[in-house]
Amino acid sequence: MHVLIIEDDLDLGRALQQALRSEGFTSEWRRLASDAPQAGELADYACVLLDLGLPDGSGFELLHRWRQGGAQTPVLLITSRSGLDERVRGLDGGADDYLVKPIAMPELLSRMRAVQRRYAQQASSSWRIGELEIHPAARTVQLAGQPIELSPREFSILVELAREPGRAVAKGALAQRLEPLGEALDFSVLEVHVSNLRKKIGAERIRTLRGVGYRLEKP
Repeated sequence: MHVLIIEDDLDLGRALQQALRSEGFTSEWRRLASDAPQAGELADYACVLLDLGLPDGSGFELLHRWRQGGAQTPVLLITSRSGLDERVRGLDGGADDYLVKPIAMPELLSRMRAVQRRYAQQASSSWRIGELEIHPAARTVQLAGQPIELSPREFSILVELAREPGRAVAKGALAQRLEPLGEALDFSVLEVHVSNLRKKIGAERIRTLRGVGYRLEKP
């Protein structure tokens, strides 16, 4: 999972990155609203941690701009403002959750997993798509109740496709999500990993959309 952090506090920003790293997540940290990506770029991130009180703007305004631009990436607001009006404004404005500082890292990670489940249209920590069962936290996969051994890269591809079951994921977007902090994965390498993944979970479960990308089929 690749996470975007927009938080001006140095200590909290470092703590967030360390907590995410300990869970195997990658992250990008930006401290100003002016450095935030546009709505169309948010699809590169699995989740956004957004501070409301930024030095050069309001997190509310940033959230509004993203949602108006069509961004659907889950956003968790992080703020020292604990008033009911602030929470209601944030949630009604398109936020998926709201945490008040000081933040307990185990709770933050749990809430991130929860919004990811909702985004993937899953009811529990085990993602079920037909006979396919994915456990993102444990990084395990079962097919019809039987464990399937996947390489780390194959597992990452499956999770990225499972985040949006039934919807096409552009090949370029998928290649970048697999190497979020570096150069996008070469398409030829990506195709090999997808081919190997198909052999293990069934070729019919991943459809290639020529000129577009891949789609994890829903039953």
